[in-house]
Amino acid sequence: MSVRELIVLGSASAVPTKARNHNGYLLRWDGHGVLFDPGEGTQRQMTRAGVAANDVTWICVTHFHGDHCLGVPGVVQRIARDGVEHPVDAAFPASGREYWARLRHAAAFRDTGVIRERPVSGEQATLDTGDAPFTLLARRLSHPVEAYGYRLEEPAGRTMLPAELAARGVRGPLVRRLQEEGRVTAPGGRTVTLEECSVDRPGQKVAFVMDTRLCDGVRELAAGVDMLVIESTFLHEDAALATEYGHLTAAQAAAAAAEGGVRHLVLTHFSERYRADDEHRFLDEAAAVFDGEITLVHDLDRIPLPPRRLTGRERGQESLHG
Repeated sequence: MSVRELIVLGSASAVPTKARNHNGYLLRWDGHGVLFDPGEGTQRQMTRAGVAANDVTWICVTHFHGDHCLGVPGVVQRIARDGVEHPVDAAFPASGREYWARLRHAAAFRDTGVIRERPVSGEQATLDTGDAPFTLLARRLSHPVEAYGYRLEEPAGRTMLPAELAARGVRGPLVRRLQEEGRVTAPGGRTVTLEECSVDRPGQKVAFVMDTRLCDGVRELAAGVDMLVIESTFLHEDAALATEYGHLTAAQAAAAAAEGGVRHLVLTHFSERYRADDEHRFLDEAAAVFDGEITLVHDLDRIPLPPRRLTGRERGQESLHG
């Protein structure tokens, strides 16, 4: 069965706390695992979360500040030690090649040849995902060092409507032929088209936005996604600090979600300046701006992607057979 969920391995910002490890987020997607920003301690957090090195198929680094990349050596060496055989693609800002090389070879170990580097440059880039069931877009953000956000998209498809198929006598092998050829002849001699028995199925979309000020890149990444995983380092009272250091407040993250029509807003990357009993303030700020689902994450949380949106025609089918 396909699984699509976000596993939070760490949710602190520059300084980890007793309750929050440095960053680390694994997006599980139909047998693929996209590991975003493995900070210090990610390898141990993977063990605590039940995540194996074999689960990782992509490593995506947004930028080369330590809380977003110091876990790379341990993850790479674990991939080598565990004998991972499938390719593991590594996306990172091309301007940070020197940092990547240092992290990639930070200590002596029996190396692996499965890591494939995918450096990112320019305002935006589309990465080659091969036969993976998604595309991956990188978009430049606004931070004191070059940083990118990532957007994962499933291609659009078609959803078959069982009631329409049954009404036209299309069943068994005819259904696959209809999907592949676009039309079939039903047992009664009638020609049945794919459009009669299916509806467009928008692909699911997830965006991952770390350290940045509000900018066009944030808005483009967030537009229309089912889940937006986004930093909310500061509260509104510290908005000036957020701007100075290239970060977002909870209210700014929520505003980006509201403008983009996001379905599920996931807040993370919290400054150590705030106490645990301040958490409700992040939620309150976000909820004042965004009226959709909001999750303030904790380490080792598992957050499923929202169910697919139903079209009007699908809802009608459900009401007929509910």
